[in-house]
Amino acid sequence: SVGPNPSGETVVHTDLSQTGLAYFDQAKSAHAAILALYQSQIAFLRESFRAFVAGSLPEGRVRAFYPMVRFATKVYGQFDSRLAFGFVPEPGVYETTITRPDLFERYLVEQFALLLRNHGEPIGVGLSDTPIPIHFAYNEGLHLEAGLTVERLRDMRDVFDLPDLIHMDDSIVNGTYEPPAGTPRPLALFTAPRTDFSLHRLRHYTGTDADKFQNFVLLTNYQFYVDEFVNLGRKLMESGSGDYDSLVEPGNRTTPNARTGSSAATGELAARLPQMPAYHLTRPDHSGITLVNIGVGPSNAKTITDHIAVLRPHAWLMLGHCAGLRHNQRLGDFVLAHGYVREDHVLDADLPTWVPIPPLAEIQVALEQAVAEVTGLSGYELKSVMRTGTVASVDNRNWELRHQREPVERFTQSRAIAVDMESATIATNGFRFRVPYGTLLCVSDKPLHGEIKLPGMADAFYRAQVDQHLKIGIATMERLRALGQERLHSRKLRAFTDAAFH
Repeated sequence: SVGPNPSGETVVHTDLSQTGLAYFDQAKSAHAAILALYQSQIAFLRESFRAFVAGSLPEGRVRAFYPMVRFATKVYGQFDSRLAFGFVPEPGVYETTITRPDLFERYLVEQFALLLRNHGEPIGVGLSDTPIPIHFAYNEGLHLEAGLTVERLRDMRDVFDLPDLIHMDDSIVNGTYEPPAGTPRPLALFTAPRTDFSLHRLRHYTGTDADKFQNFVLLTNYQFYVDEFVNLGRKLMESGSGDYDSLVEPGNRTTPNARTGSSAATGELAARLPQMPAYHLTRPDHSGITLVNIGVGPSNAKTITDHIAVLRPHAWLMLGHCAGLRHNQRLGDFVLAHGYVREDHVLDADLPTWVPIPPLAEIQVALEQAVAEVTGLSGYELKSVMRTGTVASVDNRNWELRHQREPVERFTQSRAIAVDMESATIATNGFRFRVPYGTLLCVSDKPLHGEIKLPGMADAFYRAQVDQHLKIGIATMERLRALGQERLHSRKLRAFTDAAFH
């Protein structure tokens, strides 16, 4: 038992000082307590909403609250200095609200275990004073208002808490949050309402539930990659080979691996593809691979990574096409980005452009090794098909139509070797959200040198190159998985007063 539960009544507010905290020195016990609290709060909201839909209008507000975790220490911890997460920076009190402990069980147990190991202090569990919006009490994609009259819709705001953007900003992850004097500091990068908001948006944008996403994410800007990924996935499932258990497509259509005893798909494909469809080669511990077709442009790239970030993936990579800027590049050559010119502008307000976005050694090495593995080239010969350098990401798809002096001058000064629209956004959001990131692009045209994309020519090129490029992306992710997350999550991405949870 975690103490009195105030959510079993209709209230205007609850005096949470009466609920107290329960303290745990075992990570799994702390998680079980959070799960019990969360389930009781959600059950109360759902039952109240059923009564509301049926015509029962309660007196006062119906309110339930997110569970919260509190951690306090009076001394500096003695921990492995190679770690990038799992510890608090200095003595003090730290808190975070928690949602969907069922979805985040593996993650939460791991974070709790590291805190217990590194500091030796117990973990406090109780109810926060942050209300759960009624929409977030239901699974992704359920439209609460569908059966309500106009009058009932007007009454909702007076009875239930609705999503409130004041609880959903990114000030913690952006490093701009300053807790009021005497209040706890953040224990995690995202609050529960911010996480819930993104979990619901993921279904909307990708056509698959959040629990289908895997910890290694490939992002692309071309349908050709999706076609190849799905073809590969279906062959693996049909043959019973590989170490992936299922292929999940938009609509949550799931095709199991034949080695599990059945290869019959369940669920229906989405009748209409969403804005950024996602596909998943799953593993039981979520260490499989997700591919998202983000389409074209930095706005989509920011939108989807804003939401995927709450799942705390272990890495995301951009696999796409770019314009080559050098005479000695050929169509089909690879570009391994080690720096970015940020002319995408969608993240300027969240991360100033003066902040460098560094290459991550673990990602760079894995990408280079995967290129060597798939192409059969190594050492100096690898330079014949791959070049490492700066990628310029722009927000103007038709930059070629501007007077040539302006873009050429900027590209020359920055030493850029390729231009695209998404890579800098994805890398910058990786830096901002502490998600290891990388970019491997393929040169599909050279507009400064008269080699532009034309119908037919482009299709032939894409089909010849996509298979190899996708294999490199998958091989990279499998190398990163083998590396292990403690080595993968780089200290480069952590602020010196960062939250404990990765």
